Amino acid sequence: MHLDLSFLKELGINDNNSGVYNGNWLKSQNAPEIEVTTPINGKTIASVYQATLDEYESVITEAQKAFKLWRNIPAPKRGEIVRLIGNELRKYKSLLGKLVTLEMGKILPEGEGEVQEMIDIADFAVGLSRQLYGLTIASEREKHRMYEQWHPLGTVAVITAFNFPVAVWSWNALIAAVCGDVIIWKPSSETPLTAIAVQNIVDKVVKEQGLPGGIFNLIIGPGSTVGQRMLEDRRIPLVSFTGSIPMGKLVAEHVGRRLGKTILELGGNNAIIITGNANLDMALRAVLFSAVGTTGQRCTTTRRLIIHESIYDIFLERLINAYKQVTIGNPLENGTLMGPLVKKSAVEDMMHALEELKKAGGRILYGGELLEGEEYQSGCYVTPCIAEAKIEYDIVRHETFAPILYVMKYTDLDQALAIQNDVPQGLSSSIFSTSMLEVEQFLGPDGSDCGIANVNIGTSGAEIGGAFGGEKDTGGGRESGSDAWKAYMRRQTVTINWGSSLPLAQGIKFGD
Repeated sequence: MHLDLSFLKELGINDNNSGVYNGNWLKSQNAPEIEVTTPINGKTIASVYQATLDEYESVITEAQKAFKLWRNIPAPKRGEIVRLIGNELRKYKSLLGKLVTLEMGKILPEGEGEVQEMIDIADFAVGLSRQLYGLTIASEREKHRMYEQWHPLGTVAVITAFNFPVAVWSWNALIAAVCGDVIIWKPSSETPLTAIAVQNIVDKVVKEQGLPGGIFNLIIGPGSTVGQRMLEDRRIPLVSFTGSIPMGKLVAEHVGRRLGKTILELGGNNAIIITGNANLDMALRAVLFSAVGTTGQRCTTTRRLIIHESIYDIFLERLINAYKQVTIGNPLENGTLMGPLVKKSAVEDMMHALEELKKAGGRILYGGELLEGEEYQSGCYVTPCIAEAKIEYDIVRHETFAPILYVMKYTDLDQALAIQNDVPQGLSSSIFSTSMLEVEQFLGPDGSDCGIANVNIGTSGAEIGGAFGGEKDTGGGRESGSDAWKAYMRRQTVTINWGSSLPLAQGIKFGD
């Protein structure tokens, strides 16, 4: 399968690329090099020189210098820089979306949609730059005023995953930027080229505005060296990490040991409950996208489907027929609904999960096969899988980052909610029902225990206006909308005495 890579030049991607930026592109003579391949056909796209520890120090130094300037620029003017970045992203939406697809494997409409999400976040952050508000608080003391204010936090490390190689950076970086922070981005080693392309786009805006390059920085490098150094570095007050639960626990441990702050966006094991009162046409479309979209590689992918016994058989029949219509192939081609998994090891993980399912007593109803042939030469293409399972199976309680949908039957809503909540993760959840009573129970305090609770829509495809994140092993972090901006700033409580006496709080008398 031949792929036209000529468009990469327009994004500043060469055959060999530096993976370190601190206002300038750096490359050490001893820099380790990685080859970047595409899961579409398994061929090499380009190579990237990774960061050394010396280059890491150079990035930190420049970031700290830039922060001293950036934090004192008024927030609305910082927002103007982000607005210009959003405009520049609009110019490159098609090309950058194509690179996301080439490097990660999601279909082209999803690749372009991810870039649109960056643009939307830029617009959101521009408005936010004029709303970094604090509260005025009533003081118990006469002629005293008390209020809170928010200041820039410092250098923010953003560590992103392969499945959303650019959007998650924007959730963090563009909001942190209007808050007055500087950013060091460590992208996934599976998708470094999209990070380089974004850095080139941002760099153009920053330089045209006469600002220091250290505001937005990039470090592509091994987690065992520069990644570990980043977690332990007291000069980085906040680390935002998106990735697996085991790695998130390590991040929390190392950053917490130095009392640093973290935003953790970890795994999901998301469920859709379909009640006997559901609109089955809507539910079918939602399940199909939520379970198959991005080849099952979203943290919000639907992994469990909990169906009322009265509609179980009829809905499964319709769902299997819908799965049979999913076109699998080159994600750059029109009409393709599902591309490859990101790499062969992801295929191995999927096949291992299905073996564990069968050992536990589960049954594959459809799919779960490795596709072979010339058009599937990368070895990363599979058929999406529907499997009957029980919540007691250990494999069902773990997240497999692949298009496996476990289906199970329930009798009453209390049972369905117990099944939904009986996993370590707590990211996204959904119910399909036209019954107000069922919906309100799902949304109540004894309903869904997830950070995201949807009604009559699927588990994936969150809007940027709401804070994104989950509970339990999902990490508790919140990014993007609502008041998630507060994580990127430091809160300060201020009390002003404008009188001539010195009363103490709680009526305490001290001396005369």
